[in-house]
Amino acid sequence: MTTSQTFPADDLKEWFTLMFTPSVLIEVVVLLVCCGMAWGMTVLVRGKTHQAAEKSVLFGRRVFDGVLFPLLWLCFTFAALIMMRSGLKMHLLYVAVPALLSLFVIRLGVKILQVTLTESPTVRLIERTISWLVWLAFVLWVSGVLPLVANEMEQVKWKVSGHSMTLMTLLEGVLTAGVVLLFSLWMSSAVEAKLLSNTSGGELSLRKAASNAVRAVLVFVGLLLSLSMVGIDLTALSVLGGAVGVGIGLGLQKLASNYVSGFVILTERSMRIGDFVRVDNFEGRITEINTRYTVIRSAGGRESIVPNEMLVTSRVENLTFSDSLIAQQTLVTVGYESDAELVSQLLVKAALAQSRVLPEPAPVAVLTAFGVNGLDFSLSYWITDPENGQLNIRSDVNKGILAALRAHHIDIPYPQQVVHEAKNNQNISNQKLSVGTSAGT
Repeated sequence: MTTSQTFPADDLKEWFTLMFTPSVLIEVVVLLVCCGMAWGMTVLVRGKTHQAAEKSVLFGRRVFDGVLFPLLWLCFTFAALIMMRSGLKMHLLYVAVPALLSLFVIRLGVKILQVTLTESPTVRLIERTISWLVWLAFVLWVSGVLPLVANEMEQVKWKVSGHSMTLMTLLEGVLTAGVVLLFSLWMSSAVEAKLLSNTSGGELSLRKAASNAVRAVLVFVGLLLSLSMVGIDLTALSVLGGAVGVGIGLGLQKLASNYVSGFVILTERSMRIGDFVRVDNFEGRITEINTRYTVIRSAGGRESIVPNEMLVTSRVENLTFSDSLIAQQTLVTVGYESDAELVSQLLVKAALAQSRVLPEPAPVAVLTAFGVNGLDFSLSYWITDPENGQLNIRSDVNKGILAALRAHHIDIPYPQQVVHEAKNNQNISNQKLSVGTSAGT
């Protein structure tokens, strides 16, 4: 379709004159009807699919935020243009179709970035850049300047590796490369969402590893296709690959080790998402395993970002590797006059009174030593939910023990220390007193 067919007016003044003709009112009504049909169909489809708005490309938080609404509006408007242009001279619809196409391209790019990447200032900058570029191209087309700009860009030529390249070719290649990369990110995000849709079971780490591998492969293939479309000879990448290999062997050794360690952790499943671990005196639950690092969140809300190499090469305590049972112990000292059997029973009952303490294996209270201040007892019990905190359950058990001992009038002695004065010191004092008395006499 040529420029004269898509836009019959040759200058802006004539175009504005055509926009105020009576036939344009019919086109306005048709455009509004198409908008209403697209709106209603989007609402209907959205209600039947029950998809989460923030995780979907087709839908948004509002009806017009997703891709489906501008796509349907574009299709209905284009169909109306095809049916009506034989009986009525169109002016507004010829402009509305590329405008809706621009809106569709903007929403598609923005939604793919929102779904595949996390919210950040860089992502928002890319979204605004896409919007400005698309609307700029639309304005240039409406004003008739776009063909002139394209012609001037065709005149700018240079040679790269024996191939002739124009500025227009470079721009088309960059745009095509951007579309290919967006499509690769979209596909990888869809595959990742499908693999991680079921978060239950012990295969979550394997699915996470598979999703990371699929994302890396798709983005890599998309990057190669993009470079090929821009006009870059891919045979030159062999030299670059050798340089990258040398860099990994020398300067990027630690980084490469972290990536390799990440895949080892994910495939061996020595540590899985949800495991409760202790690394370098930091204890918490694994919330995320990436290819370079692992995120561990403590019960107090602090998060530690641990390089994967450290998890592979150093000692790591996985408290929930084979099961989630964790033993805890608390020490109690009572007076020597206390009944040892009664104290043992009270300690066990205080532990079992807590809902988080397991009845099997049963708590055990033993007399461990005859201490300086009294009888030393040790109470051991098991819990199965360390992610809910360990200090809080220890505190609850200790409070129960204190209340039980006080209720049975069992003494918890204070630390005592008896100082015995040496007998020779008393003799020395007596001798000094005798000498003083003789001197006085």
